Amino acid sequence: MFTRIPALLLGFALVTLAHAADPFEAGKQYFIIEPQQPTSTGDKIEVLEVFSYGCPACNQFQATIKKLKAELPANTELTYLPASFNPSEDWPVFQRAFLAAQTLGVTDKTHDATYDAIWKDDGALRISDLKTHRLVSPLPTIEDVAKFYAGLGVNKDDFLGAANSFAVNMKMKRADAQIKTYGVDSTPTLIINGKYRFTGSSAGGLDNTVALAKFLIAKESAGK
Repeated sequence: MFTRIPALLLGFALVTLAHAADPFEAGKQYFIIEPQQPTSTGDKIEVLEVFSYGCPACNQFQATIKKLKAELPANTELTYLPASFNPSEDWPVFQRAFLAAQTLGVTDKTHDATYDAIWKDDGALRISDLKTHRLVSPLPTIEDVAKFYAGLGVNKDDFLGAANSFAVNMKMKRADAQIKTYGVDSTPTLIINGKYRFTGSSAGGLDNTVALAKFLIAKESAGK
C-alpha cells in the first residue's frame, strides 16, 4: 500500500541524510568563527595557517601544509599569520621576522630556511639544545635573524629597517588581535576563509587535516 509522505517530513529526512553523509561535523572536527572575519585574498578562498617558527608542532606540520598547498584548488590562496603568545621561546622575535620578510617580499627565500635554522642540529637560530631540550641563552635576536637572512641574499639593513618600522609594529599588533578574534589558542591552526577554525588534533590527526581543509573549501565554494 502506497502512503504519501508529507513534504515537510520528506524535506527533513533529506536534510538529515545530507548531514549524515558529511565526514566532518561543526563543533567536533572544526569550529565556526562568528562573525566571519575579513580575508586578505580578494575573490579567492583564504586558507590561513596560524603558526610560529618557534613552535615544534608547526615545524612538524610543514610536510602537511606543503601537501595541502599542492592540492589546493585554483580558487584558493594559502596565507600565513605568525603568533607571538609564547615569548619564553622567542615567538615575538620570529613574528617580527616573518612580517618584515613579508613586507620586503622575500618569504619565498626565508620561510622554509627559518624553520631549518631553528630546528636542525646545526641551525643558526636554534632556541633549544636538541639533546637536552633546554632553551639556549641568550635566545636569537632580530639582529641574529638579519645576519642569517643576509646569507640568503636579503639585505641586512633593509631587513632591520623593515623589522623595526612602525608598519611592522602595527602588523604585529593586528596579528595578535586577529588571532584572538579567531579564537586561536594553539599552533598550528588553520582558518578557512575567516569562517572555520581547526587544528590537526580536532581534525583527528594530520592524515585528516588535508581532507578537512578541502571539505571546508568545498563548502565555501558551494556557498559562493
